[in-house]
Amino acid sequence: PGNSGDPQKAGPQNDLAVGPPVLPKGINDGAGTSIAVAPSHGISERVLGTDPKATVMAPLFILALCMGSVFIEYCSRGPDFFVLHQIVGKVYEAFLLSVSCRNLSTSALVERIPSRWPRPVWHAPWKNYRVISGHLGWVRSIAFDPSNSWFCTGSADRTIKIWDLGTGKLKLTLTGHIEQIRGLAVSNRHTYMFSAGDDKQVKCWDLEQNKVIRSYHGHLSGVYCLALHPTIDVLLTGGRDSVCRVWDIRSKMQVFALSGHNETVCSVFTRPTDPQVITGSHDTTIKFWDLRYGKTMCTLTHHKKSVRAMALHPNEDCFASASADNIKKFNLPKGEFLHNMLAQQKAIINAMAVNDEGVLATGGDNGSLWFWDWKSGHCFQQSQTIVQPGSLDSEAGIYALSYDVTGSRLVTCEADKTIKMWKEDETATPETHPVNFKPPKDIRRF
Repeated sequence: PGNSGDPQKAGPQNDLAVGPPVLPKGINDGAGTSIAVAPSHGISERVLGTDPKATVMAPLFILALCMGSVFIEYCSRGPDFFVLHQIVGKVYEAFLLSVSCRNLSTSALVERIPSRWPRPVWHAPWKNYRVISGHLGWVRSIAFDPSNSWFCTGSADRTIKIWDLGTGKLKLTLTGHIEQIRGLAVSNRHTYMFSAGDDKQVKCWDLEQNKVIRSYHGHLSGVYCLALHPTIDVLLTGGRDSVCRVWDIRSKMQVFALSGHNETVCSVFTRPTDPQVITGSHDTTIKFWDLRYGKTMCTLTHHKKSVRAMALHPNEDCFASASADNIKKFNLPKGEFLHNMLAQQKAIINAMAVNDEGVLATGGDNGSLWFWDWKSGHCFQQSQTIVQPGSLDSEAGIYALSYDVTGSRLVTCEADKTIKMWKEDETATPETHPVNFKPPKDIRRF
């Protein structure tokens, strides 16, 4: 070149060279002639500059130049297939070498932005401290007394048993249902307990007399879930007839039949303000209901599998719903999707509950009991229940779980006919059980 003698005008010495230049160690094509395609150790700064887009396009630029050299060599040597094959192979090697030498990683160019995902709060791990046996069938439902002195469980043995929370001793057994009991609730306004089961019956028990005083008739099939309204004397039940029924507690009258689901209504909870009733179904949807008119306010279709469990946060206006595909968080009252929990339990989740400290517990049909930080969605503990001696390993399934009133104890109802009680490990510290958290790289919205 004419400017090679002038050091000020001379360009960078690592520009791509095409034609009959010097190749390191010479490449022989087998016929005694050299094939010269020099690899570039960097495109000229004048060509690419420091633009990140240009940097990303550099491999394509290099490849185009290399293919140009192939064309020149091919034209000069004639249509010899063996020569062409050798040229293309060496061009490809030169291309790979040039890309590796440039180190075209965009991570070195893009400024790192700290993750905006909230850091999880440290929670102590939970441990099993008591196993209660007494039922003769699967334990399917649980409810706590508002005074936090006892809790009741319903079972496939058709009985309701009342247990002392402090000692775990049996206090009372109630009979009356003729099928397994799937739903229980204790009123904080009256001395009443409500139960529902596969026998289509919904019963009101007077806890001063320990007997049934009312029955609510109307369901056409088994009743799977039950909830009490926190401020008015209304009872809600959902079942296999795809309807959530609203009952007046005192008059036993059906106020509304909230119809709209196409499959079993398997989870329901209520709140004092609109939407006052939220139902989850096997048809994969969650519906918000206007209790004044008995109409649907909103339908959430984010889940792909049955929504078998939901949990309302005790302090925040949001709730979580569990399905076999994911655990999702939604805002209230509008139902905006917030985020998925940051792991998948790989099980059918039958029950979930959250306490004041933001510890979400989910129980699966394979016996997995996972604990999550509510704010960040981080799973900080993955535990597995152990079946009682004499049970099959396949009986490690959790059907229901609930925190006590204080949120310091967790009770699970299981397929091995036992009730297990859990509490936080007092000896654990952030040093002994550090938080192993990595914020998600891509936030999957659905």
